Amino acid sequence: MAHPAIRRALAALLPAGLGAVATALPLLPAAADTPADTPAGKGAQVYCFMRGAGNNHEVSWTAAYSLIKRQSASLFKTSPEHAAVMITEAVVQNPGTFPDCGRYLGSLFERAATPPEAAASPAAGSTPSTQGSGPTRIPTSGVTRNDRYNY
Repeated sequence: MAHPAIRRALAALLPAGLGAVATALPLLPAAADTPADTPAGKGAQVYCFMRGAGNNHEVSWTAAYSLIKRQSASLFKTSPEHAAVMITEAVVQNPGTFPDCGRYLGSLFERAATPPEAAASPAAGSTPSTQGSGPTRIPTSGVTRNDRYNY
């Protein structure tokens, strides 16, 4: 409920018919989303809980990223890089909600920061893996691009 002085001030500012309505309605603050109500918050909750429970980055990331993709209302797929930023923002904006999770956030960006040249070269006689090995060739146009969804 709003303070009576605030109600009286609103009633004085509004035209005669609306002043009565303003004093009759309670003034409630706008409901803010809690961190767990957003896809980013849910992803951060899953990632931080799983890491805190002893799971490694890969398992925790897969679960959190799958949840973010599924929960997002966007027409387009959420890229892994964007999902990592979403999780980081949720943790940084609500450190009390995600205690001790800050120490795990660096793992979200380690692969993105590692240049493709730093990857170990394959053993002689084996076929190199193309997953995460730099630019991807688009056969139809010959244009080279980084596969932003390969994380």
